[in-house]
Amino acid sequence: MKLSNKGRYGVRALFDIAYHNDGGPTQIREIAERELIPARFLEQIFQDLKKAGILGAKRGPRGGYHLTRPASEISIGDVIRALEGTSLVFTDDGGEAAEDATASIFCDLATSIERCFDAVTIADVCERGRALGVESKGRLDRVNYAI
Repeated sequence: MKLSNKGRYGVRALFDIAYHNDGGPTQIREIAERELIPARFLEQIFQDLKKAGILGAKRGPRGGYHLTRPASEISIGDVIRALEGTSLVFTDDGGEAAEDATASIFCDLATSIERCFDAVTIADVCERGRALGVESKGRLDRVNYAI
């Protein structure tokens, strides 16, 4: 199994929102800068995450994308399924898993892998970030002064 950049970037972006802004509104520009993800690609990813109900959007100067539920309720499996499709692991069993021993094993393995992805939440990723000493940068507010 290999995750695409879309799936990896989606998890990194949600981690960024949860870790640096406690799940609150975060602008794509800020996430792109911190996570080194192309902003145009993030826009596409966020549209899929919005459709899946994982992200919401708030307009205005203090707006941005935000988590629609607590980070502890968003699993890595939820994110990957929203971005990659309904199944995390693709098997080529042709619907004959009950009759084919190897196909049956691969189906069992696919189910186990999905359970692993579902067992890890965005909050778990944030906790790992804290344990690794990742600095929380918060909102990148830029103050403009006019004289």
